[in-house]
Amino acid sequence: MSKIFQAAAWWCWVPRFLTPEQFVRGVAEIGYAGIDLAPAEFFPLIHAHGLRISAIGGHGSIESGLNRRENHGRIERELRTNIELAARWKIPNLICFAGSRENLSEAEGIARTAEGLRRVAPAAEAAGVTLVLELLNSKVDHPDYQADRTSFAYEVCKAVASPRVKMLYDIYHMQIMEGDVIRTLRATHDEIAHYHTAGNPGRNELDDTQELHYAGIFRAIAATGYAGFVTHEFLPARDPLTGLREAFDIGAKHLSLP
Repeated sequence: MSKIFQAAAWWCWVPRFLTPEQFVRGVAEIGYAGIDLAPAEFFPLIHAHGLRISAIGGHGSIESGLNRRENHGRIERELRTNIELAARWKIPNLICFAGSRENLSEAEGIARTAEGLRRVAPAAEAAGVTLVLELLNSKVDHPDYQADRTSFAYEVCKAVASPRVKMLYDIYHMQIMEGDVIRTLRATHDEIAHYHTAGNPGRNELDDTQELHYAGIFRAIAATGYAGFVTHEFLPARDPLTGLREAFDIGAKHLSLP
């Protein structure tokens, strides 16, 4: 049986709702295994609570990304630096971004993004760190972002053909852009190395105020044989730790096969 771990995304709770210490302690007490996107200054605090850093940003920025060749040199330097950091702290994933479309065709965007990732893939393979290309919506949160469809990131991963270049499938973002979440993750799970969750609409808790049925989605993820982190990246609309506990409980019940 595959091993799936749950994590929580730092930026959703800190500092808007909780102090770093309150968040880390709360996440650990609930039973989480990791935290995404924490600043490096808090890595020791996270480790002291028995948690892993499950993913960090690999390079800047969302808008100025891998689909522009003029960015490749800078991004390569940033990724190589963060690969070393990830290896030192045993961080499994570095998040990467395609960048804004700016009228670039899909085919050219795929080719250029794959070209940029191919430059760094051998270093990631040697370090045992996975570069995960994040899928984001361009309808609500990230206007003009190019990797706004699963097919874009999937084709990039196939073009690079590295076991250390995969997709970050963000369920919230892809529900907005294309829906059909379970069918899509079943068809593309061979290139998925990390998941993010949130409710839609509103990017809030995984509850009955939103349209995504996470129990079924989590069962589908488990059925693919996925092993890795599922990170909750929602903005709490009520008590922040209550929502985190409820999300964890849904995952604990459905992210493993009987």
